[in-house]
Amino acid sequence: MQSFQVLFDRGEPALFPHEAYRLYGELGFPAAPDGRPWIYSNFVQSLDGVASFKGLHPTGADISRSAEDRWLMDLLRAHADALLLGANTLAEETQFLRQSRNPASRGPVYAIEDEHCLELRSRVAHRAETNIIVTGGAALDLSQYAVFDGDRVDAVIITTAPGARRLAERHSHPHVRVIVAGEGELVDLPQAMRRLRVELGIERLLCEGGPTLYGYMSRAALMDEKFITVAPLEIGVIIPPEQKAPGWRDSGTPAPRPTTFNAPGFTFETAPEWHWMSCRKVRDHQFNRYRRAQP
Repeated sequence: MQSFQVLFDRGEPALFPHEAYRLYGELGFPAAPDGRPWIYSNFVQSLDGVASFKGLHPTGADISRSAEDRWLMDLLRAHADALLLGANTLAEETQFLRQSRNPASRGPVYAIEDEHCLELRSRVAHRAETNIIVTGGAALDLSQYAVFDGDRVDAVIITTAPGARRLAERHSHPHVRVIVAGEGELVDLPQAMRRLRVELGIERLLCEGGPTLYGYMSRAALMDEKFITVAPLEIGVIIPPEQKAPGWRDSGTPAPRPTTFNAPGFTFETAPEWHWMSCRKVRDHQFNRYRRAQP
């Protein structure tokens, strides 16, 4: 891997020197706000803002094609007390692994691989590696997903009151912590973030998506920062006819690809501004950090 060329950086300094910062340079974070964690996201996108090819190449790695981007994911994970992911992302990535590699796959576990980042995390994080899965309906068979086994990471589920009842009826994986936020079918995200801080002591939370969860988190003014890798690819939002896309020919309607924000957006008056905190590059890849401006 190559070192990151620092074009500018207005972020906080690291708490201490560490080998994990050798390639990237220092990385620090502000203190968490009162009542919830400091929440940051990490996405890769194309030059035109697309976050996934979909179809047979749905992952962020298919867009980034960069060892440095994969390593940076570990560095960002090292600073987080927990990772936040939507249940649809877990299900889609599990299905992809079953179709492309192993029909018996039980899906990904979102954990740090780099040994220097693992050692750094042991000094800066406040708990064991933790994957937090957000699901409104809780239509999950936990036994189908390795992330809930507890072997590599702790697992937590955020769901609604009806979702918690559905999980309890299955009598599966009693070691998985369930946090209830919301009485209907939609998770109350602000309440969930407050409970993560109060009940689990989470001070820094990394949202890894997908774009739908990120979009709703941003609409709720819960995203403090975003790290965005811009890959030197132009992809296009509409899936082309030559790419196999389920249902495309049946419906006659071109299927869209997601951007990093796949939820109801903002109006002209409410669109939030972001401060550009840092920019790095490796070859033709750009690695940006943005911080949401305070109203």
